[in-house]
Amino acid sequence: MKIMCLNGWGGKLHEELLPYLEITAPEILCLQEVVNSPETEKDWLTYRDGNHILPQRANFFRDVRRALPEHVAVFCPAAQGVLWDEARSVPSQWGLATFVHRSLPIVGQVQAFVHKDFSPVGYGEHPRSRSAHGFRVFDYSANRPVSVTHMHGLRDLNGKMDTPERLAQAQKLLNLSRQVSEPDDLKVICGDFNVEPDSQTLSILSQVGMSELVTGRGFNGTRNSHYKKTGRYADYMLINREQEVTSFDVIYNPEVSDHCPLMLEL
Repeated sequence: MKIMCLNGWGGKLHEELLPYLEITAPEILCLQEVVNSPETEKDWLTYRDGNHILPQRANFFRDVRRALPEHVAVFCPAAQGVLWDEARSVPSQWGLATFVHRSLPIVGQVQAFVHKDFSPVGYGEHPRSRSAHGFRVFDYSANRPVSVTHMHGLRDLNGKMDTPERLAQAQKLLNLSRQVSEPDDLKVICGDFNVEPDSQTLSILSQVGMSELVTGRGFNGTRNSHYKKTGRYADYMLINREQEVTSFDVIYNPEVSDHCPLMLEL
C-alpha cells in the first residue's frame, strides 16, 4: 500500500501534478492546500492578500477527484473566503483533502481543527484556522487496519519557531490520531507541519513512539526549486512501527508543487 502526502500549492502546477497522480496512483493521498469553489466553473482564480498574489486552481479538489476516479474523496475545509475573477469576488473554500482507494474500506474517521475553528466569512487573521483529518482503513492485502492522520500546520508570519499555538496544535494532532486509532493499529501521522526538524511538534510525536522518516532517513529537506526562501523542511511523515516500512522517499523530481511529495510504501 502506497501513502502519499503532499502540499498541493493550490493546484498551481496542476498540469504536472495530475498526470503524476494518475501514474503513481497511491492508495492513499493526503493533500494539503486544496481549493474548492463550488459556485464557479472557472479553471483559475486569484488569491489576494496585500502584496501576496497567487493564481489558484479554482476547483482543485474536483481536478484531483477526476485524476483519481477510483478513490473516495473527502474535503475538509478550514475557511471560506473569496478569490477573484478579475474584479469579481468568488466564494471559495480552502483546506485539505483525503483520497482513499475504494479497495480500502474506511472503518473510522474524525475531522477537527488543530488551530482555531472554521472561519465562515473570510480566511481570517494569521495564524489562520487549520484543520486535520484522521481515518482508519482496513488493508486486505496485509490483513490489518491502518490509521492515518494528516494536518496542515499553522503559518506564523514570524517563522517556523516553536510557539504556544504550535504546542497546542501538536497535542490536538496527537489526540486526533489516538481518537481514530485502536491500540494495536499501524499508525501514520503526516502533513505540512510548517515547523523545523528540532521542533516541539516532532518531539511530542517521537515521545509516544512515532519515528519520523524524512530526517530519520537523511533527506535534506522537502522543498524544491519553486521555493525561493531559506529553510528546506516543512513536510513530515511518522510511523509507529518503522519495521513495517517497505520504502520511503522524498520525491524531488518531477516537481509538482513547491513542496515535494512524501511517498511511503507499506
